[in-house]
Amino acid sequence: MQENNSLRVFSGSANVELTKKICEHLGVPMGDSKVIPFSEGNIYVKVNELVRGDDVYIVQTIGINPNNEFMELLFWIDAFNRAGVNSITAIIPFFSYAKADKKDEPRVSIRARVCADCLEVVGVDKVITMDLHSPQIQGFFRKPVDHLRASNIFCDYIKEKGLDVGGIIVSPDEGFAKNARYYSNRLRMPLAIGNKQRPNHEEKAEILNVIGDVKGKTAVIVDDFTTSCGTLCAIARTLKKNGAEDIIAFVSHAPLSEAGVAALEESDISKLVTTDTVYNEHNLACEKIEILSVSNLFARAIKTISENGSISELFK
Repeated sequence: MQENNSLRVFSGSANVELTKKICEHLGVPMGDSKVIPFSEGNIYVKVNELVRGDDVYIVQTIGINPNNEFMELLFWIDAFNRAGVNSITAIIPFFSYAKADKKDEPRVSIRARVCADCLEVVGVDKVITMDLHSPQIQGFFRKPVDHLRASNIFCDYIKEKGLDVGGIIVSPDEGFAKNARYYSNRLRMPLAIGNKQRPNHEEKAEILNVIGDVKGKTAVIVDDFTTSCGTLCAIARTLKKNGAEDIIAFVSHAPLSEAGVAALEESDISKLVTTDTVYNEHNLACEKIEILSVSNLFARAIKTISENGSISELFK
């Protein structure tokens, strides 16, 4: 990559490791900054170098501690604006509030819209994210949103490991069926769909049945994220009862709790493949979890934007 003094990449506190990898792919140093969480809970951010007139990219996942991480991101955008930068692009590898996209109960907040409004008010110019739980959230923003996908990385892995031979793609529910069909079509694998129900937010998901023949096959579950592994474990139990020979799950984001990792370890899933959009120590300690990096994809997106190119090329 040609040297570009105006392109600057900074990291929030949520995923410094991913930011370092992105900078390595770009061939640029990570920006000098610091975050201090005070004892009363306030967050202090400071840019430690001159950025006036620069195009700034701030990487901050909204995942493990979403409220603190989101507030920190707002403070970063404000700090860069006050420092006189030319533009600010928020890179949000995982945006956990994306699941709050509608008013499906009386007297509730559409939290994803509130987050979008806050980012705009504080002065963001562009957002880059990956595998939103509800892609229509892009329409909540009046600023450009580039929505990257981990599916091509996963498809390459599935082919490399030979899982497409004698395997079947499985969507845990009807809601992810369209995305699962992309895997099925690209890899030329059959598709099965789980029939899931969840009475309310507090109760565990239940898989009533699976539409599709999984007997004797390697079931490749695909989904966008998991926090408790509840849905994945439920679909895995049903797949095993229906005769699946092996079960491997792929999720773009895995902000798993300690209980979620324990559930995975006790489940019928032999491996969970995810990405590094979320830095999670629980994932690193689990032998069943394999982590693929999306740093090169985000680096290519930054490079393309900085050169006024087309992001659509990244989807081919």
